[in-house]
Amino acid sequence: MYVDLCEHMRGRPAKVITAAEQRRVLRHLDLSPTAARDRVMFLLTITAGLRACEVCALTWPMLTRADGGIGAHIELPPVAAKRRSGRRIPLHPELRRALARLAPRVRMRQGPVIRSCRGGAMSPKSLVNWFTGLYRQLGLQGCSSHSGRRSFITRAARQLPRAGGSLRDVQLLAGHRSIQTTQGYIDGDEQAQRRLIKLI
Repeated sequence: MYVDLCEHMRGRPAKVITAAEQRRVLRHLDLSPTAARDRVMFLLTITAGLRACEVCALTWPMLTRADGGIGAHIELPPVAAKRRSGRRIPLHPELRRALARLAPRVRMRQGPVIRSCRGGAMSPKSLVNWFTGLYRQLGLQGCSSHSGRRSFITRAARQLPRAGGSLRDVQLLAGHRSIQTTQGYIDGDEQAQRRLIKLI
């Protein structure tokens, strides 16, 4: 299975995308001829934490109910996940809406969710290149196809106190075997660090 090129950047982890940058990306994607598909591709990384290979392996039955409607979770089986890290990921409301908009454009809700312009499944390499081009157009330096996933993990970790969860929950959502790997994805926050020092 394809491994994201940016996942092992030597000492240079992919940049975490801010909320303002996310809104900017989505506005830009809305101008694309393939806006419905492109919005889903981006949101699958930043609101579900999927890797490029997992985005490309995602099929409609993994996120639809028996009646064909969009479900409440992504049911990612081991065969579709890196290192067989299958998992169940609740659908973010924005991603669910984007999927609902994309679904009517698909003749049969079977096969890959993300398709190339030729109609077949998009390859992970093509997806990585697509993200590279997207962030280059927007001048977002340091961003890559892995930025969405790293942003997802970082944001999830920061919201743990509000959700009443633990880092183990983030690990499970990310599909990491080791919690140490999850910790390595989380970006630091200087303002939070300053607040922590004041509380000591």
